[in-house]
Amino acid sequence: MGRLVNAVVAATGVALSGLPAVVLAAEPEPATKLELIDPPAVPLPSAFSTKGQRPKSDPTVLPPAATKLDPSLQRLAAPATLALPDKTDQVKIVELRPLSLLDVENLAEVNNPNLKAVASRADQAQSNLRATIAAWYPSFDFTTGNQFPSWTYGRQYNYLSNAIGSATEGGNTQTNRWAATANLGFNWDLINPQRVPQVSAARDAFEQAKNTYLIALRDLRLQASQAYFELQLSDDNVRIGQTSVQASVVSLRDARARFQAGVATKLEVLEAETQLARDQNILTEALAEQANARRDLARLLDLPQNITPTAKQPLRPLGVWMPSLQESIIGAYAFREELDNALLDISVSNSNANASLGAVQPFLSIINNFVTGRTFGFAGLNPDRGLDAGQTWATDNTVGLNLRWSIFDGGRARAQYRQSKQQAQENAFRFADTRDQVRFQVEQSFNNLRANTRTIQTTSREVLSARESLRLARLRFQAGVTTQREVVDNQRDLTQAQLRYARALASYNSGLSELRRRTGLDQITICQPPKLSAIKPLEDDTYSVPVPPEPLPPACQAAYPSAKGS
Repeated sequence: MGRLVNAVVAATGVALSGLPAVVLAAEPEPATKLELIDPPAVPLPSAFSTKGQRPKSDPTVLPPAATKLDPSLQRLAAPATLALPDKTDQVKIVELRPLSLLDVENLAEVNNPNLKAVASRADQAQSNLRATIAAWYPSFDFTTGNQFPSWTYGRQYNYLSNAIGSATEGGNTQTNRWAATANLGFNWDLINPQRVPQVSAARDAFEQAKNTYLIALRDLRLQASQAYFELQLSDDNVRIGQTSVQASVVSLRDARARFQAGVATKLEVLEAETQLARDQNILTEALAEQANARRDLARLLDLPQNITPTAKQPLRPLGVWMPSLQESIIGAYAFREELDNALLDISVSNSNANASLGAVQPFLSIINNFVTGRTFGFAGLNPDRGLDAGQTWATDNTVGLNLRWSIFDGGRARAQYRQSKQQAQENAFRFADTRDQVRFQVEQSFNNLRANTRTIQTTSREVLSARESLRLARLRFQAGVTTQREVVDNQRDLTQAQLRYARALASYNSGLSELRRRTGLDQITICQPPKLSAIKPLEDDTYSVPVPPEPLPPACQAAYPSAKGS
């Protein structure tokens, strides 16, 4: 400790006389005491003891997804999966539909095609598991070969040569026969070393698919809420832009009136025009962001092609996050399905390793083959002796045991076993990485939420101060003790403060949703809405000035306005 203090004094050139004497005292300390700086190691429980080696998916950790739309949202059902518009009237927006946050979540859970695709993958994993379990049951096969039935007809002519070289016909035969054969086979694996690990791997894959669905559901709810908050933010930005443009129109009107009266200069008029152009640019960008936010939400909700959603609720803080940082981390460790999938990856690799070893172990199965056949007609008879049709009927049944044992395969099975075990070790490292990522995500969201809370407080004070400064600047300008420049600056400060305040609110609500997604907890105290009067308060006349409509010129003409006169 003494050497540390002396090093600080030597580096800064300042004596630390303000510190207590016990700190400045350079008492020699044993080097072994430096090890006490690190906290003692705390034994941590194993994930296998906490979650199990093969954790099962638990859909009760979060509210289930909605399966049908509310009655008020029936008209917003998703279009057909393979529908594709081919006319302009089919994609023309004919309705702006206000939606609340609950409506957005309901529509997303019912309409979103990506969630349906993930649910389909879970069904596929279940079908694969059922197909793998079929290895425990016997199989029955019915085959007929190429005789079910078959008809054979043919003639054979034979010519015999004598000693003098002449040929005589004799021994001709003819065939005309109908035949039918059937084979019924039975096979049952009594010993199959690969059966158990294969079923275990399929079961783990099914659990992973169910966890993936829960992850997709959590992500969808987060995306839906964040898209709704962005839409609310764009609405607020449009409102702020409209208010700023209205205020700039008033300032420009006053500046022109004072200039015509001879009590102001041309510079003040130009400053007012510049501020109006800035505010119009803010409004233009806000309108574009609003249109994009609406269509992005419509994409996420898979709404009909001719409907655009709007935000029914204004941008307000949703609530307060109640759990502490430590409780949030433990909740994430307990409820995050990503950790369960990482453990299941280890189990799948171990099952694959056992299946690889099973390939060189003996297989024993019982078989039973029952063959029956019937023929009608004749085959290979001499037509000179008369042709008589005959019938035959035959049955044959064979029962036995089938043993198969791959004694030597060049070390292939053992190599595949080692590969799977090494993959299991890799998945264990992946689990540790996922665990650290989960904790960092929770801490990041928690710290950002705390920063957003502070930002709301500071930006709200900034808005109030900027609003009051603008009011005083206008009074000073009307009294003739200041210039238009001060009014313009304060108006710009107020606009930027309002934009930052709206962004802080949206970031706070998005942080709440993100923290709920990353922890699996839903412990949020809802903010009570303020009690407002049913009568709208009267506003200042200066804020009710309509924005004059302006045509939208081409980009080339707007970029070079001076070239229009020339």
